Amino acid sequence: MDRFAAVERELRKAAPHLLLDVATAALREQYDVQSVELRLADYGMTVLQVVAEVPLSEPVPIHDSAQGRAFGSQEPYVERRAASGPALVHLPVTVRGDRLGVLTAAVSEGDCSPSDLAGMQQICEALGHEILVAGRDTDLYLLARRATRLTLAAEMQWQLLPGRSVSRPEFSLGAHLEPAYAIFGDNFDWSVSAHHLTLTVTNGMGKGMEAALLTNLVVNALRNARRAGLDLPGQAGLADQAVYAQYRGALHASVLLLRFDLATGEVEAVDAGSPRMWRLRGRGVETVEFDAQLPLGMFEETEYVAEHLRVEPGDRLLIGSDGVYDGPSAAGERYGERALVRALSAHRFLPSEQVPLAVLRDLRDYRGATPLDDDALVVCLDWFGRQSSAGDPSV
Repeated sequence: MDRFAAVERELRKAAPHLLLDVATAALREQYDVQSVELRLADYGMTVLQVVAEVPLSEPVPIHDSAQGRAFGSQEPYVERRAASGPALVHLPVTVRGDRLGVLTAAVSEGDCSPSDLAGMQQICEALGHEILVAGRDTDLYLLARRATRLTLAAEMQWQLLPGRSVSRPEFSLGAHLEPAYAIFGDNFDWSVSAHHLTLTVTNGMGKGMEAALLTNLVVNALRNARRAGLDLPGQAGLADQAVYAQYRGALHASVLLLRFDLATGEVEAVDAGSPRMWRLRGRGVETVEFDAQLPLGMFEETEYVAEHLRVEPGDRLLIGSDGVYDGPSAAGERYGERALVRALSAHRFLPSEQVPLAVLRDLRDYRGATPLDDDALVVCLDWFGRQSSAGDPSV
């Protein structure tokens, strides 16, 4: 039996809390590693924390550590120690573009061949898949993601999310929420099929539990409608009815719904409220304007109409909630008026999964001493297009 297939089989059979033990045993047998440590990124994407029942190691920063270098580049990084001592190999643990953390292995020999690194990376990918599955049965990996306690509202919001990033040959997408440990009503969701990417960005009304409950209703209503085969206006309409039936117009939610055709780049959109979108094409940044329709749940039986646009290979789309573009500077200027455009241009060479955090850091600097008084959500989508058999984008 192929060695990697055997490791995958053992990981599938293992109890959820023993996944790292199985991976460690395979790395020791196949690559003569001395020790293994697994760290996962926290909700704020600022530190990498050890996975252990009783963590004995301090968190390491993502932006200033050897482990963070592997996490950021999504490439193995070999950290040389003493001339005669073991080397530390830091390997990203990622599942379909969703960056989970980093596995560090101390290798007995001071050098690792490219084939060794490739084999170790395969084991990390298999481990990542099983960690996601294990989240249904154990809190071990979820606990490793929190640097401090989540509010109940934030716990509910994070459990709704599909991930923090996803990639396919046609696109790469990343998103982030702040304040990560105390978010209220902002949320994002996506679903990818063989032919389409459906992306929704929600800005729920209210604070705390009120906002979290509203957003839970909206997201699950949209999922229910999507899975029932309704088109985008139908999804908005069903969610609108669900919110109105519950709150009778007292609360409502702003949502931007987008459906991308993976083969052509054609996009169907329903703008039901406040999330806004910008497009970086070449060196130019422009606001993508939609006809504003009523937020979900404001009135009974609102009818929604879809609009259409087209994305081209190389386009970058950035979507922000009102907590981003309405964020004021000390002088009172809104972040979305000019600073957001400058930030999008300045970060054009970053991969999509790193852009949301970079923009939110810029927003924090822009606001200065003024703390966030609203959720801030950024979603970034890079569009590559589908390649034809001849190698040209089929758009």
